[in-house]
Amino acid sequence: YGMEKLRHTTGCVYQTAYHIVWRPVYRRDVLTEPVKSTLENMLHTIAYQHGMEILAVDVQPDHIHLFVSFPPAMSIANAVKLLKGISARQLRVIFPELRKRTRSDRLWAPSYYVGTAGHVSAETIKKYIEAQENHHAP
Repeated sequence: YGMEKLRHTTGCVYQTAYHIVWRPVYRRDVLTEPVKSTLENMLHTIAYQHGMEILAVDVQPDHIHLFVSFPPAMSIANAVKLLKGISARQLRVIFPELRKRTRSDRLWAPSYYVGTAGHVSAETIKKYIEAQENHHAP
């Protein structure tokens, strides 16, 4: 899980964790298999390529919970822009039917939720995200 782990960049030691939630446009239920597992893997890859670390992820049919850490030099808005922008472009290439299913050229709604987490709430958020997986299970 690794929230307790100190991370390092040149001249910076940090310990950050953000709970980010976003949804498909019009809250369409489009994040089902095989899109779900593809998106989970994609988010890990995007995060890794941009110096972020995914601590937990839960993809529901109509929204995503992401618990992520990234260096303080990266703004939250930029992290979200990278995660949403790259994933939307790649998913639309892999799954062209998403355009029809969302009835839009956009995949993601423009808004998102973000909350910060300290040591105590980090574990709480991780448990919440894991509980969502069970709560939403068929």
